[in-house]
Amino acid sequence: MNTILKPTAANVHPDEWQARVQLAACYRVFAMLGWTEMIYNHITVRLPDSVTNGEKQFLINPFGLHYSEVTASNLLKIDLQGKKLDNNPWPVNPAGFTVHAAIHDGLPDAHCVMHTHTTAGVAVACTQSGLAQNNFYSAQLHDMVAYHDFEGITIHADEAPRLLKNIAGKPVVILRNHGLLAWGTTLPLTFVRLWTLQRACEIQLAQSSLGPAIAVPEAVARKTTHDSFQFDAQFGAGQDVFDALVRQVDRIDISYQN
Repeated sequence: MNTILKPTAANVHPDEWQARVQLAACYRVFAMLGWTEMIYNHITVRLPDSVTNGEKQFLINPFGLHYSEVTASNLLKIDLQGKKLDNNPWPVNPAGFTVHAAIHDGLPDAHCVMHTHTTAGVAVACTQSGLAQNNFYSAQLHDMVAYHDFEGITIHADEAPRLLKNIAGKPVVILRNHGLLAWGTTLPLTFVRLWTLQRACEIQLAQSSLGPAIAVPEAVARKTTHDSFQFDAQFGAGQDVFDALVRQVDRIDISYQN
C-alpha cells in the first residue's frame, strides 16, 4: 500500500496532482450550483496511464465530506473494487462506486463519470416518458440519452451488465426513479453533457405545469445536436465553460487546491 498519507504536488506524479486539482474544483462547482445531496453522490475520474502504468485506478470523494469540503489532497485513490490504494483515513461509499466502476471498466472512453440526484433530474427520471424533446436543451441531446430501470440501491455488482447493456454507448443516462448520469473522455466534456441534461430537466419541470408543450421535430433535434458547439473538440468540448465556473469558485474559496 502507498504510505503517503497526504498527497501533495511535491510527492505525487504531476499528472495525478493535475487530475486531483481538476476533480476537486469540479466538486466545488457542483456545490456552487447546488448539485449536492448531503454527503452522497460522486464524481470519479480515471487516473492516466502515466500515473498507473496501465492499471485502472480512480479518484473519488471521501465518504462523509460535503462537496464543499473536498480538496485535491483528501480525494481517495481506489481500484475497480473500490479498495483504497493509499492511507487516506476517509472511507469509500460502496453504493456510490458500484455504478461508476461498471462504467469505467465497461466503457473504454469513460475517463470521467458524474452522478446527481437533483430535484429536476429525479423528477424527470420518475416520469414514464422520460426526457421530453420540447426545448432548446433536450434538442441538443438527440439520440444521446440512455435509460436504465431502477433496481434499488446500487450496491450489487450483478447490476453492471444490465446497466452497460442499457447505456449502449450513449453518453448521458437517466437512471429511472433515481437520477442523472454522464460520462466522457474528459471531465469538462462530461460536465457540459450533464449540465445540458440537467438544464433540459429543469425546463421540462417548469414547463409541465403550463399545459401541452410544442414538440421539437426529430429532424430539427438531430440538426440541433449536430450543430451544438459545446460538445465539439474544436470549441473546447466544455473546457471553456468549466474554466469559467472554476474562476467563480476561485473568487469564493481556493482551498480545493490544497
